[in-house]
Amino acid sequence: MNNWAHKHVLDLASFSLEDYSTVIALADRFRSLPETGTRKLPALQGKLITTLFFEPSTRTRSSFELAAKKLSADVQNFAPQSSALTKGESPLDTAITYMSMGADVLVIRHNLSNISAEIASYIDQEGLNTSILNAGDGLHSHPSQGLLDLFTLASFFNPNEPSTKSLSGKNIAIVGDILHSRVARSNLWALTACEANVILCGPQNLLPDDFVQFIDSPPPGIKKDPINKRGNISIERSLKDCLKDVDAVMTLRLQKERMKKSLITDINRYYFDYGITHENLKYCRRKIPVMHPGPVNRGIEISSEVIQDNSISLINQQVRNGIPIRMALLYLLTNRKLTE
Repeated sequence: MNNWAHKHVLDLASFSLEDYSTVIALADRFRSLPETGTRKLPALQGKLITTLFFEPSTRTRSSFELAAKKLSADVQNFAPQSSALTKGESPLDTAITYMSMGADVLVIRHNLSNISAEIASYIDQEGLNTSILNAGDGLHSHPSQGLLDLFTLASFFNPNEPSTKSLSGKNIAIVGDILHSRVARSNLWALTACEANVILCGPQNLLPDDFVQFIDSPPPGIKKDPINKRGNISIERSLKDCLKDVDAVMTLRLQKERMKKSLITDINRYYFDYGITHENLKYCRRKIPVMHPGPVNRGIEISSEVIQDNSISLINQQVRNGIPIRMALLYLLTNRKLTE
């Protein structure tokens, strides 16, 4: 793996097709570790991975910690409720503190967009070696989730040799609260990079029309899209029309704070119109896999019966695949100096 150019992983807009291929191939190798009986690799022995989670998390935080431990790294945790944040310390000063303790990678999760980018900018200006791995920032990005979703789909379509080519020409539906979803944004960059077509589905107030142009303009700091040819993005308001020609569907968490803002006034109606149920899946012309990044509100975005239907649900595979994907990212970031 001598082709990794990123010091930080802040979003997926800057990823080339080669970057996606590198992560998928490495994650596929790491995924085989339990099958061989190998519990740990010494790849990151002597490295310090610090998880700075300023907002709650179950899957992301736990899988990053497991990923680091499987690579023999030292793991340092951060508890915001018992930290100097309660005394007014800024996220940047918190990060500087942990960098001063020797962190090789800071895995950062925050409810404000671009906090990870601001800390990465400080690191680069000061000439420091620490890498930043964005574990979710506001509405902006959740790159490791986008990568594990991509890996899960690639593995489903081509179990023996998952790759970016596994997604080419596939139609993937993303249903629900697109407007407030960093997961959706990361998936849009990742899926279209692999020439998958994405059909977004949801009510107008959770899915504005301008999302069809989401990938047309690279974000600040990226002068040119690294992907020569991307898949298309389209919008369907009707779940029935959305599902009829898709190869997979992902539904997103309807956050309770959105309900309080009256963006959704009738939960039962939302579930009837956009909930993923066995009844609604009859709109599909064939049997398709179902995904959800979690946490799940059962009976709102998706039925318990679909979640527990192992013939179509990939939700547990998504959780499992989070570990090798995050192992791959930690490995690539901490070993980049060897290949620069």
